[in-house]
Amino acid sequence: MGTTVTRIGAVVVAELRAAGYMESTIGQYVKTIKALAAFVEARDCVYSPRLGAEFASMTVSPRTGRFSVQRRFAFGRLVRVFDSYLCSGRVDLSVCRRGGGGPRPSVSSFATLNAAWEVDMERRCLAPATREAYGRVARGYLVFLEASGVSDLDGADGASVLAFLESLVSGRWAKSSLFWVVSNFRSFLKFTGRVDLVEALNVAGVKRPHEIISPLSDDDEELVVAACASEAVSARDAAITLLALTTGLRACDIVDLRRRDIDWRGRTIGIVQQKTGNPLRLPLPSLLMAKLADYVLDERPVSDDDHVFLRSKAPHTPLSGHAAVHRVTVTTFRAARVANPRAGTRLLRHNAASRLMAAAVALPTISAVLGHASMESTNVYLSVDWERLVECVLPVPEGARQ
Repeated sequence: MGTTVTRIGAVVVAELRAAGYMESTIGQYVKTIKALAAFVEARDCVYSPRLGAEFASMTVSPRTGRFSVQRRFAFGRLVRVFDSYLCSGRVDLSVCRRGGGGPRPSVSSFATLNAAWEVDMERRCLAPATREAYGRVARGYLVFLEASGVSDLDGADGASVLAFLESLVSGRWAKSSLFWVVSNFRSFLKFTGRVDLVEALNVAGVKRPHEIISPLSDDDEELVVAACASEAVSARDAAITLLALTTGLRACDIVDLRRRDIDWRGRTIGIVQQKTGNPLRLPLPSLLMAKLADYVLDERPVSDDDHVFLRSKAPHTPLSGHAAVHRVTVTTFRAARVANPRAGTRLLRHNAASRLMAAAVALPTISAVLGHASMESTNVYLSVDWERLVECVLPVPEGARQ
């Protein structure tokens, strides 16, 4: 009966509270437990995984009559916890990482092609974030073909590629972001062996945006460093912000940083970059070392996980990726009272590069520090060094002034 759900729910709530979950989160669990209890009681039976699956499938809000993302998340989360308890006798609160986002193709030939693409990406040891980006756009194209009545790739033509890109622009993608979609899409089309589809993608003529990102002003950088040195910012957030600010590390490498990567005596970190696979060793400034030590010794939750940075709230799992680092840096910038708190590792990588340039550091050295596979990737940062660019301007010949 529903009392079975109530009994299991009490165990779940006790475990959540013991694990240090916020009361607001526990309240959301309690609300969903009550909904599940009423659902089971109406069927006059005890809880089972079959009933749980039926409950989790109820993703339409009775209030609005529309699909509810929050409802799907809350119902599915509780059912996973209940099912794990029935199976093992313990409450499993581990975070369930979602698979590739977005809809997946249902036509057999497309599902097989998508699976083969995922296997190929894994075989080539692409970084998880890269596999997700490549996989998402590939699945989007295959689902687009399905919706257009195409059930096999042989039925697709170059026009379908252009129509797919147009559907993205008219949907949620900004035109300025389309270059990254095309870049990810090209890899998949090459994998299919369809040269005509690759050529159609080239015909689209999507150009890479060359936005010039201005570095932080000296005053703003001083405000950020001062905030990181103060009590206004947690040791974890200060360490993450200073890592991005002083080293220019990518978000994926900050998130994946392990305790074993820190050489406390040598005051350096040594990693293998996720994007390029290249080894990188960087010196750490004194303030950054101090904040890392404060975090690891006093603030970091107790965990067997080797990742340096963990969620400050339960569950104490590693940070989820770029979005988590962006939230941390924006929070730090706001605490520093920076006038325009636009932060993130992209800005801070540009800032680190521009500071090195201003110090007349050679381009190959900057490329190595930023972890670029090619020095050409570093050339984009030349656009921010206005003073040196002005020095490169040649005087107009006397005869040309007439």
